[in-house]
Amino acid sequence: MWSPSSSRRAPRAPGRHVAGRAAVPALALLSVLAGCASKPQPQPVKAPPAAAPAPTPAPAPASPPKGSAGTPATARPPAAGAGATIPAGATTGAATAGAPAAPAGPPPVPAAAASDFARAVRYMRAGNATEAELGFKQIALEYPQFAAPLVNLGILYRKSNRLEESEQSLKSAVGHEPASAAAWSELGVTQRMRGEFKDAAASYEEAIKADPQFAPAWRNLGVVSDLYLGDPGRALTALSRYQELTGEEKPVSGWIAELRQRLGLPPVKRPEAAQPAPPAAPEGAPAAAPAAPDGAAPKAPASPPASAGG
Repeated sequence: MWSPSSSRRAPRAPGRHVAGRAAVPALALLSVLAGCASKPQPQPVKAPPAAAPAPTPAPAPASPPKGSAGTPATARPPAAGAGATIPAGATTGAATAGAPAAPAGPPPVPAAAASDFARAVRYMRAGNATEAELGFKQIALEYPQFAAPLVNLGILYRKSNRLEESEQSLKSAVGHEPASAAAWSELGVTQRMRGEFKDAAASYEEAIKADPQFAPAWRNLGVVSDLYLGDPGRALTALSRYQELTGEEKPVSGWIAELRQRLGLPPVKRPEAAQPAPPAAPEGAPAAAPAAPDGAAPKAPASPPASAGG
């Protein structure tokens, strides 16, 4: 568990590692997120499910009979078979005239890639770094459109203190998949461990651009901004956003309070708890007498009239 006081007492050596909890990006293949000051072992990403077979396209319409106006419709290309990789942006039919093209999503995961990836993850979890490294390298060569094998290679290299190879692998990952927030965040962790603090902050910001809801990147940006770059203002913004996304109280709330104090800002006021409404009077009960004004004694009730002929 990290805290601002314990983190500042530690030497700011380039090799100091701050790890954190894992997170899952929105792409089909994901990676582990590094954290701030505690050192749990990074976990490999989970293997994604294999892509479902592509639906068989409808047959092209028959050519018009001779003498009719118009031209025949363009025949569609054959659909990809089950598990085939479709490059991002590729389409399987002619676009309707005047209609905007649908945005291209991530390529589907071939079944063979998912199986090989799951095997490499099992090796990584079992501590067999050699077999895991070989497996991720082979997947990265065969399926370069995915960043996750390169991200896991970067984590393996970092765990064995091969920081230069880790940075190269993670830079290759963001080059292949620039929208991977996890890959950018892992690159920032390695750069911070190498003493490249400005580059680390820039990588965390790229992760936030890729996915503004990716909370660990906000936390890592806050840590490197405060402890290594001396920028408490940016650290306060980043950690406050991290707390908004996660709802975490301790220890981040204490760090935020200290940053506000250093910046001369008032402490954050906690919303007061709502007061419970008074219980309703039972039906048929007499109404309460109005309260007397402040400082005035309440009037005594009038005596009942004497009965005649008593």
